[in-house]
Amino acid sequence: KRIGCPKIKIYSPSGVLHGAVVLITELCERNPDTLVQFRKAVPELVQIMKGLVTSSYSPEHNVAGISDPFLQVRILRLLRILGHNNDTASDAMNDLLAQVATNTDSSKTAGSAVLYETVLTIMDINSESGLRVLAVNILGRFLLNNDRNIRYISMTSLQKIVQTDHNAVQRHRGTIVDCLKDQDTSVKRRALELSLALVSAVNIRSMMKELLIFLSVCPPELRSQTASGIFNAAERYSPSKRWHIDTILHVLTTAGGDVRDETVPNLIQLITTASELHCYTVHKLYRALIKDIAQQSLVQVACWCIGEYGDLLLKGECEEIEPVQVTEDDILDALETVLQSHMSSPATRGFALTATMKLSTRITDNVDRIRSIVSIYGSCIDLELQQRAVEYNALFKKYDHMRAAVLERMPVMDKNSPGHTNGDTSGEIKEPDTSKPKPVEAGLLSEPASQKHCCVYVHVVPTVSVYEKNGLSLKIQCDKQTETEVTVTLIASNSTQNDITNFTLQAAVPKSVQLQMKAPSGNVIPAHGLGQVTQTVLLNNPNKASLPCFRFVQLSFLLN
Repeated sequence: KRIGCPKIKIYSPSGVLHGAVVLITELCERNPDTLVQFRKAVPELVQIMKGLVTSSYSPEHNVAGISDPFLQVRILRLLRILGHNNDTASDAMNDLLAQVATNTDSSKTAGSAVLYETVLTIMDINSESGLRVLAVNILGRFLLNNDRNIRYISMTSLQKIVQTDHNAVQRHRGTIVDCLKDQDTSVKRRALELSLALVSAVNIRSMMKELLIFLSVCPPELRSQTASGIFNAAERYSPSKRWHIDTILHVLTTAGGDVRDETVPNLIQLITTASELHCYTVHKLYRALIKDIAQQSLVQVACWCIGEYGDLLLKGECEEIEPVQVTEDDILDALETVLQSHMSSPATRGFALTATMKLSTRITDNVDRIRSIVSIYGSCIDLELQQRAVEYNALFKKYDHMRAAVLERMPVMDKNSPGHTNGDTSGEIKEPDTSKPKPVEAGLLSEPASQKHCCVYVHVVPTVSVYEKNGLSLKIQCDKQTETEVTVTLIASNSTQNDITNFTLQAAVPKSVQLQMKAPSGNVIPAHGLGQVTQTVLLNNPNKASLPCFRFVQLSFLLN
């Protein structure tokens, strides 16, 4: 702290200057209290730097036509530290930085190093807006350099400033997109990250076209990241629901095996809200299903859609797409192919079996064939599929009179799209609204990391375990039953080492049943099974149907 401001002179030998600048830089980085003292040296540092920029050729310190680039880089780095969050120091070096940025030759590595350090300094001090645009343009020129390392560090720097200087970076969008074609995977990754950051409501169509092309040819290790980025951009800036659905289906068709688990429920939610596109979507998904059943995510969504809207597929009337004549046997053949294929995962078979069962209320001539398909899986080796088949068989045999009510279409799943701008061109990304859990038919869906979905047909039995995973256990206990009402208690326990906090639950039932959820006993499930959270649910039939109707109540819920 006793060291005062050094008396740096322009005529000091280069080695002494270099050592002094390095020492001051270390002092400023290790002890911020010295910044006030050393900022007094900014004018002298500026003069030294100007002398280096304008000096004539010196064989002792010249590297590829750049006068002592090592000292220039060191001075620029020190100026960046001294000018950070200080208007006076920043103003004193603005003209110098503009001079270095415009007069330094970037055709050689030494010049590129000086220019790169200049850009970093401009971006880290309180520089003028015009100077920042100049810095971005320098980085844009770096993107055209033949050296991949220079292109890589250029995109890394642009990634850091794209949020604060979005419009300036947008001017180089074409060059950035061209870097997606680079042979180096690391350069491709940086170009992908930057391209996704540049997507806005204004350029969503053109950028998405480029990203979809990249998805079809990108290395396998980049497919998941590319697909997720496309999904996020489409959700935020989609110009229409049809465009949104088409984009996601394109990704699923191209890279369905590389998408995240939450893609399926998110797309299903989107489809349910676009009621005017149900016919278009089910026709498009049916064609995709009969063409390729290898992409499991696509097959799951297709099966779900056929189960819900199979009647629209049979009508063959769709204004948005060329109609195709589909028979009941055609649809059931497609679903049976999924059920029997070795490529189908257990989850996919669950989608197909449920879709087959739902079609029993949407078709007229092949109900016996559906009953036969379902009965076969009553002895399936997969327990989940076996349980579904047994329950569906019971609907056919004992409770056929309530089958239509149980298998009616799921209600629309409301969801506030995270960050969706609805055409807003400001580029602002809104935070997702996580305050409202969304009810979905989640027994058919995959599980996002932060939420868990379940679907169960409630039997009138004392207690049934409906969820056991990752230390979280959920049971349903039947407390009371009358001719028109069933009261159940949901019991959640936690066997992990940490408490589960902010625990919430939301349920959904078919329209024929009324649902009333009482307040839960709490929202924290203690660790090590030391406590439980309970919540009472009342299920009521407003039509005064007989008791058996409540022996199969479809209860879909979301754990958050």
